[in-house]
Amino acid sequence: MSAPFTPEEIASEGLKPSEYEDIVQRLGRHPNKAELGMFGVMWSEHCCYKNSRPLLSQFPTTGERILVGPGENAGVVDFGDGLQVAFKIESHNHPSAIEPFQGAATGVGGILRDIFTMGARPIAILNSLRFGNLDNPHTKRIFKGVVEGISHYGNCIGVPTVGGEVYFNSAYKGNPLVNAMAIGLMETETIVKSGASGVGNPVLYVGSTTGRDGMGGASFASAELTDDSMDDRPAVQVGDPFLEKSLVEACLEAFKTGAVVAAQDMGAAGITCSTSEMAAKGGLGIELDLDKIPARETGMIPYEYLLSESQERMLFVAQKGREQELIDIFERWGLHAVVAGKVIEEQIVRILHQGSIAAEVPSTALADNTPVYHHELLSEAPEYAQKAWAWNEAKLPECDENGVKDQKWSEVLLTLLDQPTIASKRWIYRQYDHQVQNNTVMLPGGADAAIVRVRPVNGKPELAKTGIAATTDCNPRYVYLDPHWGASLAVAEAARNLSCVGAEPIAVTDNLNFGSPEKPIGYWQLHHACSGISEACRQFETPVTGGNVSLYNETVDSDGNPQPIYPTPVIGMVGLIPDITKIAGQGWQQEGDLIYFLGAFNPSLGASEYLATIHDTIAGKPPTLNFDLEKAVQKACREGIRHGLVNSAHDCAEGGFTVALAECCIGGNLGAVVNLPAFDGRFDTALFGELASAIIVSVSRDNKEAWEQFLADNLPNNWQEIGTVKGNSLEINSAQSLINIDLDSMVDTWESAIARRLN
Repeated sequence: MSAPFTPEEIASEGLKPSEYEDIVQRLGRHPNKAELGMFGVMWSEHCCYKNSRPLLSQFPTTGERILVGPGENAGVVDFGDGLQVAFKIESHNHPSAIEPFQGAATGVGGILRDIFTMGARPIAILNSLRFGNLDNPHTKRIFKGVVEGISHYGNCIGVPTVGGEVYFNSAYKGNPLVNAMAIGLMETETIVKSGASGVGNPVLYVGSTTGRDGMGGASFASAELTDDSMDDRPAVQVGDPFLEKSLVEACLEAFKTGAVVAAQDMGAAGITCSTSEMAAKGGLGIELDLDKIPARETGMIPYEYLLSESQERMLFVAQKGREQELIDIFERWGLHAVVAGKVIEEQIVRILHQGSIAAEVPSTALADNTPVYHHELLSEAPEYAQKAWAWNEAKLPECDENGVKDQKWSEVLLTLLDQPTIASKRWIYRQYDHQVQNNTVMLPGGADAAIVRVRPVNGKPELAKTGIAATTDCNPRYVYLDPHWGASLAVAEAARNLSCVGAEPIAVTDNLNFGSPEKPIGYWQLHHACSGISEACRQFETPVTGGNVSLYNETVDSDGNPQPIYPTPVIGMVGLIPDITKIAGQGWQQEGDLIYFLGAFNPSLGASEYLATIHDTIAGKPPTLNFDLEKAVQKACREGIRHGLVNSAHDCAEGGFTVALAECCIGGNLGAVVNLPAFDGRFDTALFGELASAIIVSVSRDNKEAWEQFLADNLPNNWQEIGTVKGNSLEINSAQSLINIDLDSMVDTWESAIARRLN
């Protein structure tokens, strides 16, 4: 019998001809339209990681604090004293490119559902965003819409948006990245898992109604963006944060009854994903009757029910006989709750509609026994990388103590502070409610990581001493120029940012944003980035508890040429603060404090913001990473803060030593007089070259002796006193004055950079 679908119809579901043959073999027959749609979404990269699963298997996923690792809705870690923290990061890139407001808003809604599905109350949101350059009107529209969408959903649902990172680069012009991370505090006695159990147990559909919005969003998220993608607006979901607020409360109340056996939110691939994953994880089957599903539109067919990604919906397996108890809870919160099916012994997903079987598929064929592709790895680095690595500083114009290319060093500093990637993000975070719930310890922009007090919902504030620090990090230019070390540096920077506030790095959730793995360069980048993350996570003892893979982040131009983004493996990391009274921000705290540099002063211009901005050159290799030195520097900083010796701490990142000093001045509204550490090289390399394992701290004069003794014992030969906090300008001297710039000039440039471009 010939296939009932044309090659075009099969391709429109995101399936390859070989995959269709595989489906026929598994079913022993041709699929119907609904089943074809189910396979299309579940075999998309977004749902089954068919191109990345072999690479993800190398990540370390276990540790003494890891309670739940990859495979559930979110990871869960033990924070001691009975405190358990759930956290996860997810992407909503393609929807945000088409419909920025709803794309970003539902990205936040989706990641929050992953958290409370585990039985945890959401306590914080972070994000990691990438956009094109702000001189482009299209980029401005996307940027404004995404920020508005994040603020709308987070503010309305009452979860503080406490931190994140934003980069601007032309590589993201047509394909922005919107990665949302959420953190929650476990509120149920046991962690709620997603595997179905108990043959005959009822399956409950709870939450909002099902409509035609978000149709096939998972497949849409697994394809390149083209000029025709604007026609895919139906593949963008529409969110209701007020309804989800009710859903949070209803779910947590329901879980506390003990009547819920398993729970799964309906995110990508909606009913198809939730039924098949719950069935497969439990080694059982699920029968679901679509006639029982509350619909918001008339005339919906099984294909539409199964592929809808309407928001704020969940699927529960309940204890038999306790269905009404759960239904009453949801109805009291103004939500739908219906018994729509049951757990069956046969390992299949059986979908009923109007009295007949609309679809019947083995659950494992949809959820875990899915295609896996092994790609051939390039035997040597691609031409673009080899060309970049051949670059050296000798190719730059001469510079001296006065400056470079007719620019004084103070002017170069202002140029860098004016770059939106480096500049203040206040325009963004002032739109977020970052203090709702009254547990935000460190406000956005105040430190290298966000800090939130870990307080149970009815806990007394004065008794809650434990804090969670969180950060999202990735320098995509580093990863583009050297995927392995660029990705390792992202992990190192995340751990360093946590250490700069006094937190011990605990665990990682990652969001792998890449181009097409089917292209040799795309796979080379993905392969080496995964090995870099794996190595670094082992070194820092920060296991990966889960995350998200977002591939095919490419924009196909009108000539048919695909333009991939920079490879961007975002690292979300959480850290433990035993006492929230012993933390540090990045700004100077008081006049007269001594300034110290921790680490080895070995900057380089390769892959730097200075090289890209001032010389319009993307070349070289990122800074070298010595794991032993990195761990020693972080430990010294972390323990110095906990011992009350360190008043402020800030790592050297984009823009190098000088930009880090400027940010400390701006953050504390105080100047500094600093001597440039000894360096045998160009002035611009010393001032603006970038380096790993480097932290600038300030210490009270009264603590000088104790601090230096501590450093001699814990960081021998890798620290130096470099200056003093004083005045209202930043002075950097070598044999002569190199930079002398007043605080007001730096603040004006840094604070206005983004708003000025938008206006």
